Amino acid sequence: MKPRKAVIAVAGFGTRFLPATKVVPKELLPIVNKPVVQYLVEEAVTSGVTDIILVTRSGTQTVGDHFDSSRELEIHLEEQKKHDYADAVRAVSKMANVAVVRQGRHLPYGNGTPLLAARSFLDRGEPFVYMFGDDLVLSETPCVKQLIDVFVEHKPAAVIAFQDMPMPEATRYGLARLKKGTEPKELEYIVEKPSVADAPSTLAQLGRFVLPWRTIEILERQPVGKGNELWLTDANHTLCREGRVIAHQIEGTWYTTGDPLRYLIANVEYALRDREIGEEFAAYLGKLKLSKA
Repeated sequence: MKPRKAVIAVAGFGTRFLPATKVVPKELLPIVNKPVVQYLVEEAVTSGVTDIILVTRSGTQTVGDHFDSSRELEIHLEEQKKHDYADAVRAVSKMANVAVVRQGRHLPYGNGTPLLAARSFLDRGEPFVYMFGDDLVLSETPCVKQLIDVFVEHKPAAVIAFQDMPMPEATRYGLARLKKGTEPKELEYIVEKPSVADAPSTLAQLGRFVLPWRTIEILERQPVGKGNELWLTDANHTLCREGRVIAHQIEGTWYTTGDPLRYLIANVEYALRDREIGEEFAAYLGKLKLSKA
């Protein structure tokens, strides 16, 4: 069964971007001319997903507003003969069925919590896609589609995305321990942010998953873990013990936007590939005389 729904976690405070994120959610910060979250929705939709569930924190509504219609703006753009911009604005509100869920303050903090908040919007017994709001992937085949294709072909309990990364950068993330002699590769467990000496591999987990309904059941009963947080990794370890979880090494390049440095790197990479400004931007970068401060 193909997943029809995707949950996108956009409930963070964006602490590392303050004061920019005091009012504007981090997921609405732009990569070139589109907010991060729009890239995620586009990736899900082009992968065959029809329903998007955005999980936001209490007190914010602007992420959902971005995917709502804006008739006044559309009329203004048409009157100014800016038809391309008007079309772009309309397209955002029509790309998918988008629901916005508030992550209540009564729920624990953690990257498993958005799934509990979205529970009533998911269908019991059906798989779904889960995406972290920080992570972008540049690839010929959308990353979510890669995972769905593996899920449909091999019928595991779940599929999790990984990318091979150099040390010591890889130790910033959860690293995979794979089961020996399995093909496609099956996950045994994940070590969160290990030291170089304790790293089980250089395969870093990124925020793309195809998960079963069973994940919701596990999270509902799972106690909070390290840092008093509800960890998706702990639920995935349960899935690994109960059945097959495929660790899919993605085709493409993963860019995390969770801190200012890596956000800027993502902007540069996407700008260089932009049809309108890429060539001119590359020429500008080539003229820069960089020196250490």
